[in-house]
Amino acid sequence: MPLFDVHVTIENKPGISDPEGDTILNDLVLKGTQKSVSKIKTAKMLKFTIKEKDKKSAQLKVKEICDELRIYNPMVSKVTIDVFAN
Repeated sequence: MPLFDVHVTIENKPGISDPEGDTILNDLVLKGTQKSVSKIKTAKMLKFTIKEKDKKSAQLKVKEICDELRIYNPMVSKVTIDVFAN
């Protein structure tokens, strides 16, 4: 079976506050060095390497793992799963 690299990105849904992103943006504003930046959003990324028969199977298996382990809160988090051939 082929190996796949799977990246799971977990970020807040629109409308959910992002204190970490706000803090980073405020630091830039206070320093006055990066005036072109108007918004910063943070995210968490998990990287898996998994053996599966195809990309779709790899994506489904990693989604199942994330759901089983409750890695994110579906009420406030948006999850993106990207699969790459290894």
